[in-house]
Amino acid sequence: MKNRRWFLIIIMLGGLWRCTEIPPQINPIDIDPGTGETQPRSVLVEEYTGVRCVNCPAGSEALQALINIYGDRLAVVSFHAGFFAPPYPESKFDLRTNAGNNLLGFLGEPLGYPAAVVNRRLFMGEQRIQLGQSQWPGYIAQEIAVPPPVEIDLQRKYDAATRQLSLTVRLKVLQTVDTEDVRLSVALTEDNIQDVQLTPAGRQADYVHKHVLRDMITNFDGNLLTEGLRAGSELSRTYNYTLSPNWRAEQCKVIAFVNIGGSRKDVLQVQQTPVVE
Repeated sequence: MKNRRWFLIIIMLGGLWRCTEIPPQINPIDIDPGTGETQPRSVLVEEYTGVRCVNCPAGSEALQALINIYGDRLAVVSFHAGFFAPPYPESKFDLRTNAGNNLLGFLGEPLGYPAAVVNRRLFMGEQRIQLGQSQWPGYIAQEIAVPPPVEIDLQRKYDAATRQLSLTVRLKVLQTVDTEDVRLSVALTEDNIQDVQLTPAGRQADYVHKHVLRDMITNFDGNLLTEGLRAGSELSRTYNYTLSPNWRAEQCKVIAFVNIGGSRKDVLQVQQTPVVE
């Protein structure tokens, strides 16, 4: 009887051990404890796309579904670059940009489309930062749960007569970021551009292109924050930019994010604001 009792105890303990969950390790950077989170985490998604990419409309729809879930906490930049990006003869616009070409080289070519990078992270178990459509929801949910080490506040003024945009980016550091290469990046996108797109049903003349990268206001890989990020410090940068007359200011957004430079490209926080209220 005694041996049987010990046998049952061993089985119960073994069952408990097998059911123990090991939570995923989320460690984008080395940080020191700070003052805590007051601004919720937002996530940057940079989508590879092109007007000749037959699968890209499905990716765009998937991103819109995720925006419907997360709202402004999901910032999307879609850059037209690479093999699928050249316009058709009947295209009204060439959506390629120097900034997009530079980002393609900086972030690397994807193995297939639809493809995107999420916060420029190389996630545990992945070989590349480029992710397929089925991977986006899980990694976005993982990233949005991590408190940001820095807050971003955007203040902008736009003069419709001169098309001059004045943008002030203020950073409040909540947690010390233990790296010297921290950068601030600012992108300008335009929504709802109607033009040709290859779809599974053929070329669609009035396809609506969303989140189109128009330019980087900073360097394509960001501007170095020479002060670094130390808990309790505040930083500010001001930019002036003139919008092209071919862009509709009311459809444009400013997307600012703090990112690591060098081989690690992790985005620490992102915020966005329309150019025109």
